[in-house]
Amino acid sequence: MHHHAYLWTGTKQSFDDEAPRRPPPPDPPPAGGKPELLQRYKEVAAEFPVADLPPLETADWLIKPRTLVRGTWDEPKEAADWLGERLAEYAPRYAWPADRDGTRLAMLVGSAAERLSWGGDLSHGFYLERPAFLSLALVCCDPNRTMPSLDCPLT
Repeated sequence: MHHHAYLWTGTKQSFDDEAPRRPPPPDPPPAGGKPELLQRYKEVAAEFPVADLPPLETADWLIKPRTLVRGTWDEPKEAADWLGERLAEYAPRYAWPADRDGTRLAMLVGSAAERLSWGGDLSHGFYLERPAFLSLALVCCDPNRTMPSLDCPLT
């Protein structure tokens, strides 16, 4: 098992639009159905895997292009350290002063190492100076506990 890191910053409006953050359903609309539904299915199937927007389900990052992987580690502590570095890097830009609290950030890093050690994924989000948003994710791979059928993006 190893862990991949993902980072996204963008507008709050983009992040709040959930439709492009959802993968397409596993099966297309039935033949003979409404043409607009089939067209929308085709658009989502083409766009979701290549869009850099954070997916609604953390494990779905594994569907995204390998170029979005910001780091890969075998050890949970190393992945959690990456998270800590990013939290500290962006802390001055957090919109809410409570999000900048060093004790709170250290607790997030500690809990990340623990969660990753048993194969859990994690995702954190922070509002930055308006109207931006920061999304950080660490995803377990080979296999992922919640979606074991997903392949490693680096293979």
